[in-house]
Parts: sequence; C-alpha cells; structure tokens
Amino acid sequence: MTTPATLRPGLKLHSSTCETELIVIRAAATPTALTCGGAAVGTEPVAVTDRQPVDPGAASGTLLGKRYVDAAGTLEVLCTRAGAGSLALDGVPLEIKAAKPLPASD
Repeated sequence: MTTPATLRPGLKLHSSTCETELIVIRAAATPTALTCGGAAVGTEPVAVTDRQPVDPGAASGTLLGKRYVDAAGTLEVLCTRAGAGSLALDGVPLEIKAAKPLPASD
C-alpha cells in the first residue's frame, strides 16, 4: 500500500515503474494514493536502473496527451509522457476523460 499524499494542481509527477509523467490538473484537498504500474508516483524522476517492475495487473499503459479522472471527478491528471503502467487512485483504476461534445450548429 502506498502512503497517501496531498496533490495540488500544477504538480508534476513521475512514475517509479515506467516512463509515465503526469501533471495534476484538479485534485481534492484530502490525501490520496496515486499509483502508476502498481507503485506510488513521486515528484522526482526515477533513473531507469532504479525503477520497480510494473505490476502485471496494472500494465494497461498510459497515453500521451490524455486526461485521466476518477469516477467521482475529484482528481484529473494530464499524461505528458506515455508509459507501460496504468494509473489508479487509492487502488481504483483511473479512466480516460471523455471529450465534451461540441454544440450543434444549424
């Protein structure tokens, strides 16, 4: 289990299992445990030789330029570098945020 941390908008995060890099867009004021590839993300980059292995149950990957959100909408992160690990918040996988539909023009 990872230690919960308080995330704030603008914070740049790095995976400790793969190449994934994120920027927090929206976050709750309460401490949460954000993971990538089954391990906690951190504010400092991790050298390739020091990375932990990606958990096979959390290896769906992240996509460059996509926004990931939790079901409640309390956390939103933007993927700035893709990787092999998938994202989870307090053990619950994050989903890719759907695009807003444009208004119809007549």
